[in-house]
Amino acid sequence: MFRLALILHLFIGSTLAGTGVIVALVAGYTTVTAILLMAALGFALSMPVTWLIARKLYSVGA
Repeated sequence: MFRLALILHLFIGSTLAGTGVIVALVAGYTTVTAILLMAALGFALSMPVTWLIARKLYSVGA
């Protein structure tokens, strides 16, 4: 399951980090610090999301 989570995290992490950057820009925060903070927040949020999705996919396949 760890390998599945690692592969999923590549896609989910970059998607949520990109979403965080878009949210920061739409909200009007155009400084580098705000953009990097939102990207890091999106990436950190993707860890539990990835784990939940991997667990669901693994339990369906077993």
